[in-house]
Amino acid sequence: MNPEFWQEKWQNPQPGFHQAKPNQLLVSYFKSLSLAPASRVFVPLCGKSIDMLWLAEQGYDVIGSELIDSAVQQFFSENNIEMSITKHPKNESMNIYQGQYAGRLIQIFAGDIFELSPADVGTIDAVYDRAALVAMPDKAPTHLRRQYVQQVIKLTQTAPQLLLNFALNAPAMDEATRLSRQQGGPPFVVSDDAIYGYYQEAYQVEFLGQDAFEPTDRLINQAWRLINQS
Repeated sequence: MNPEFWQEKWQNPQPGFHQAKPNQLLVSYFKSLSLAPASRVFVPLCGKSIDMLWLAEQGYDVIGSELIDSAVQQFFSENNIEMSITKHPKNESMNIYQGQYAGRLIQIFAGDIFELSPADVGTIDAVYDRAALVAMPDKAPTHLRRQYVQQVIKLTQTAPQLLLNFALNAPAMDEATRLSRQQGGPPFVVSDDAIYGYYQEAYQVEFLGQDAFEPTDRLINQAWRLINQS
């Protein structure tokens, strides 16, 4: 994780990866996880996503993780949610923000996701990954994306996931641009084969669908469902 990179991104009041309305793939496919009312949903690298409001409106508690404090502060401020802030009892560099929306809990850990433990987040019934996997590079020697996958599995005890990913629309770009999009980021493009490689040992991996796109669109938003193998 590079705090300086993300700190700079969040200095922009409306960073390019922030959406002004709930993600349509979330709205269309989250019900496929078949959660009970009042389930607890983990949202890694949540930023100030209003998808968390949508999840609370559906009757779920939201547990988020975000590296940058200012993003979390913006989320609560911009949505007029009264919040409390406490220091993590064992990690001075991590703050815990908490508030209520639509009668449900929204709790966000501001700090490095790799420093969280299962005891911190508590019981998790599902994971909503909108922009976390694609934010992670997977270059040697750290292979940060693979570390992230295993950390979320550990934190949530292999809870089912709705995973959103970007696919390349190859006809919309020349070869040099295609290679640049595959290698550059964030967001990074994660291939179908890579998704299976990251998750198939722990989950049944299922492609659910994708957004409609124009022939000139370079990236296509896709949704995947990950269900515990056991």
